[in-house]
Amino acid sequence: MLTVTLFTKTGCSLCDKVKESLDALQGSFPHQLQEVDITQDEALFQTYRYTIPVVQIGDVELAAPITAVQLQQALQSTQKS
Repeated sequence: MLTVTLFTKTGCSLCDKVKESLDALQGSFPHQLQEVDITQDEALFQTYRYTIPVVQIGDVELAAPITAVQLQQALQSTQKS
């Protein structure tokens, strides 16, 4: 099963939309969602504070704005690897 890492923080509405899109894709592309709160790690906060949500799926990294189509393509390409 694929692991999808979502870099997020509390109150991020764009992050919530990405989670909804990933949930909708779960049936076609089974995956485990791992959420990482960037406010809990200073280095992650400095790296991602202006670009969240950021999603990592295998070697693919997507930064905001992220569409459902981009998520589907990333899941599909990683699943084939």
